[in-house]
Amino acid sequence: MRISSNFDSGNIQVIAAQEPENIQLRINKDNQSDFYQWFHFKLDSPPFINHKITIQALDTSAYPDGWKGYQAVASYDRDEWFRVECEFDGQNLLIDHTPEHDITYFAYFAPYSYERHLDLIGWAQSQFDCRIQHLGETLDGRDMSLLVIGQPEEGKKKIWITARQHPGETMAEWLVEGLLERLLDEEDGVAKSLLDKAVFYVVPNMNPDGAVRGHLRTNAVGINLNREWQAPSMDKSPEVFLVLAAMDKIGVDLFLDVHGDEALPYNFVAGCEGNPNYDERLASLENRFKDAFALTTPEFQDVYGYDKDEKGQANMTVACNAIGHRFDCLAYTLEMPFKDNANLPDPAYGWSPKRCKQFGEDMLVAIHAVADQLR
Repeated sequence: MRISSNFDSGNIQVIAAQEPENIQLRINKDNQSDFYQWFHFKLDSPPFINHKITIQALDTSAYPDGWKGYQAVASYDRDEWFRVECEFDGQNLLIDHTPEHDITYFAYFAPYSYERHLDLIGWAQSQFDCRIQHLGETLDGRDMSLLVIGQPEEGKKKIWITARQHPGETMAEWLVEGLLERLLDEEDGVAKSLLDKAVFYVVPNMNPDGAVRGHLRTNAVGINLNREWQAPSMDKSPEVFLVLAAMDKIGVDLFLDVHGDEALPYNFVAGCEGNPNYDERLASLENRFKDAFALTTPEFQDVYGYDKDEKGQANMTVACNAIGHRFDCLAYTLEMPFKDNANLPDPAYGWSPKRCKQFGEDMLVAIHAVADQLR
């Protein structure tokens, strides 16, 4: 029996792995940080034998409430990721699984590899009306890539979408993949209409270093990028510095920052109610966006979510708030679950890459609903 994580986004520490019924593991912290929650490892062991895998010390992980009702994902081919039986005792997560093949991969959510990220970028640039803009490099020397979709013209709206500021929230890039597939479909009416009136600026992965390193929440040097938007630096947060510089040069009329939430089993958005500039115009745009999204798909809801800030009390280091204020624009943080959508549960797969991609396609309808009113 062998357990390893020496691969893209791998993260696990082996405490004991001599007997299949008593495998003891821990999750490594993000580099130079106390955050830990993301795991991704490979089990190489004879099939058709029950394995009991304990991941220890989760009561001090980044989001202990995220383990309540949580079911890990597993895969034999790294393509189809299904849910496996788990139990959380308040400190440890027990994964109870009988593999059907010699090698089984386990992860916190379906991984989105750096190789797939590069494939997505390469595929997108080969489509009509899409080009890549190189913004600069991360601390580990990886590319910060911006996809520009549409032809900039006088009067066209500027729509920005960013994903995976927190690298372990892989559902964000799965959503972007679905959104891009529809937006770049020349026969899709919603896409054609949107590109007649807007240009899209998409950063599919804001944190490629953290993604490859197997981090939950931070970049190569332990910085939470979604707390850097007030004063980013090339020394600690070049990812934000470079994207914000591009935004300042181009402008922003709509900003959507895509994330995943560990605890809440719902899809929802968080707005800029706490910003000093929040007014009736922005409130109207927010409501129009949410109403259109809810009509488009039952996967979206507006009952459960984060508590709203009082006006003037927003954390202005957060991307949504910082950009919404800086450009006086509609700005949302979009959250998806690590677990499942409790309103439409799927015991076999939970919230999955396929559903993320469909959600990204559907989100274009909500964007279309507000595009003409953004300015």
